Amino acid sequence: MSWQNTALSWFLRRRFKPHSKPHSNGGQIDIAAIRKRAQGFFPSPKLSPGWRRHDRYRMGDSSLCGEWIEPSDPESSAGTQPTVLYLHGGGYYFCSPRTHRPITYALAAGAQARVFALDYRLAPEYPFPAAVDDALAAYRALLEQGISHTSIVLAGDSAGGGLALATLVALRDAGDLLPAAAVVFSPWTDLAATGPSLVSNTERDAMFHGASIGAAAQIYLGDASATDPLASPLYADLHGLPPLLIQASDSEVLRDDALRFAERAREAGAEVQLETWPDTPHAWQIFAQWLPEARTALGHACVFIKRSTQRSSLAAVEHRHANRSL
Repeated sequence: MSWQNTALSWFLRRRFKPHSKPHSNGGQIDIAAIRKRAQGFFPSPKLSPGWRRHDRYRMGDSSLCGEWIEPSDPESSAGTQPTVLYLHGGGYYFCSPRTHRPITYALAAGAQARVFALDYRLAPEYPFPAAVDDALAAYRALLEQGISHTSIVLAGDSAGGGLALATLVALRDAGDLLPAAAVVFSPWTDLAATGPSLVSNTERDAMFHGASIGAAAQIYLGDASATDPLASPLYADLHGLPPLLIQASDSEVLRDDALRFAERAREAGAEVQLETWPDTPHAWQIFAQWLPEARTALGHACVFIKRSTQRSSLAAVEHRHANRSL
């Protein structure tokens, strides 16, 4: 473990974790306070030279917004680079594309990918399935822009990781062309809060108490079932999914959300690359400005994105050639 990880975990235990605990009065979470705190907690890094950000980008005539991170001269690599649809974490009720720029900037530069970070609607104002509906619409909008499904990778952290996986399930069930792959960091896959690590890791986790997970789930779920497959993809039929990269910390309360999903996806025939990192904070990739472990993990993700899109594009070309020869 790096000294930066030790210092960051110490800081998070004292400055972040106490605010994640539900109030004793009915187990409620102070949504407004957490939203306000999150906006100033994750400072934006500098964009790498040769890259630009397009803020508040609106997709066509729809209400979907987000931000693009792309080369300053997009024509120089048009049609040759991956596209990442990034879904930020934050329990479905806080954070934004702005808070997650440490991740999206790193994926753009490292994978030489255009990244669209979706500003999906948040609960409780917009409960489930609003986030899923927005993610589906954003993916389909990318296809309508002429971006091949073979060059798209879904990605996300925490709630956004669960949302990325739920979006894959929804796309498959609707008969849509699936993206090349998905990359998820510390994914929240079980809103029913049944993972043993919610209890066993509640003291080890530097950011969250296990009891906060069920309380946060209710903010998003509203009247929906916690085991609805599009809210909790752990309970979905997982056949036919594209390759997956899953990264999780062995000390986080959501560890078993990642491990159990990986196991079920493999059983259903998916190709799964699972990485379990020792003693890192939940979704540690967001701390890439300070944490060597975060930069290394994001480097692995970039390699996976490039390899997966290259392989998917090659497979599509071979499929077209095979059909022409029939």
